Amino acid sequence: MHMACSYEATSPSSSSSTITCSISAVHSDLLETHILTRLDGPTLASAACVSTELYSLITCNQTLWANICHSTWPSTNTPLVSRVISSFDKGPRSFFSDSSTNPDPSAAAASESAADHDPPSELISAVDIYYRNKLMLSKVVETETVSGWYQCSPFRVDLLDPKDTVATRIPYPDTEEACRELAEDFTLSWILIDPIGRRAMNLSSQKAVRVQRHWLSGEVHVWFAWMLSGEEQCGIVITCGGSEGGEMHVREVSLQVEDMDGMHLNGKESLVILRRGLEGKRENKRRRGEEGKRRYEEYLELRRIRKERKLRTEGTLDMLCAASGVFIFTSLALFAFWR
Repeated sequence: MHMACSYEATSPSSSSSTITCSISAVHSDLLETHILTRLDGPTLASAACVSTELYSLITCNQTLWANICHSTWPSTNTPLVSRVISSFDKGPRSFFSDSSTNPDPSAAAASESAADHDPPSELISAVDIYYRNKLMLSKVVETETVSGWYQCSPFRVDLLDPKDTVATRIPYPDTEEACRELAEDFTLSWILIDPIGRRAMNLSSQKAVRVQRHWLSGEVHVWFAWMLSGEEQCGIVITCGGSEGGEMHVREVSLQVEDMDGMHLNGKESLVILRRGLEGKRENKRRRGEEGKRRYEEYLELRRIRKERKLRTEGTLDMLCAASGVFIFTSLALFAFWR
């Protein structure tokens, strides 16, 4: 890279001076080794827009983006996910772009072309759970999507086997205030990867949208969610139980897709929705946690209105059926009387 520096002095007797240097004055090895490696993904993407030199250095350095993916999501630092990431059209840079943003619900709902494509034969989930910015659980799960059992059963991806638990040092929340604090302390990333189509998307609201303690079992449920379209949402639930030492153990982490009526979709229906999200546009929002919670509350309100409307419709139909029954009974009674 060439040097480009200039020196300006206002006057021979003046002590004030101005030195201007362009980014090209910094050696490329110094940039790649000591400067760019200290930036996070969004900052690195912004830096690529500064100059053509930086754009070339940043976009062509796949090792740099691979390291950023691994540091941002430790679950991607596995042979399986690393191999899939390298197969993306633009390598780790494309994977980071897909996974650092959420699917746009309006765009996913409008994307009908995904239903016409062959569904992927496999989905890979790369999940990372943090508590107070410390990694608590990181795991990769493969899910086949072609069997009849998957197509007809309710769609569900379990991160832990039924007998597995993850010990934590998190105090068991015995008050409602402590449960609300958990919503701020937990952070979750659930990246769903289509290894065949070489696309990925993050299905988590990043921050918890709700925390609730079951009144009977005492289990604590931490919800994360993201709207996949105007009618369906993806829900992630962390189920925790208390231990003898007064700390929580993670017992379940599951992913499901439900419709506006709260019904869980089966594998075939969910695959269409997920495929639309994978191929649709993405939202590039900095405050994804607040946005996810806001949309979750809107979703609950729409579901409440829908349920009330449905109950009113069913009530009207019941009244019509009852009135028809009374009319028929009265008509038959009068017919029998006059006969």
